[in-house]
Amino acid sequence: MDGTLAAGLARISTATPPVGRTEKAAREFEGVLLTSLFDSLQKSFAFDAESQMPGAGDYRLMGTQALAKAVAEAGGIGIGKLILSHLPAPKGAGGS
Repeated sequence: MDGTLAAGLARISTATPPVGRTEKAAREFEGVLLTSLFDSLQKSFAFDAESQMPGAGDYRLMGTQALAKAVAEAGGIGIGKLILSHLPAPKGAGGS
């Protein structure tokens, strides 16, 4: 079993069904919220090496954004679904 991050992300991206624009926007919004959450958690538990290494903060943020996007695309923590449940159904989306 391949335990690399790239293999895990590939499995996640192939497992997610195609979504409409509204669902995509809800997932992206959840990704933004998760980025903020993960970034503040990262800062809370990390030591202050960023002040000594130029670009370390940007590199850390890129990793945090990639993690948040992958979590949101895999179903997230339910924020996207909650948003979708409060939006009206798009016209022409009838089940008949």
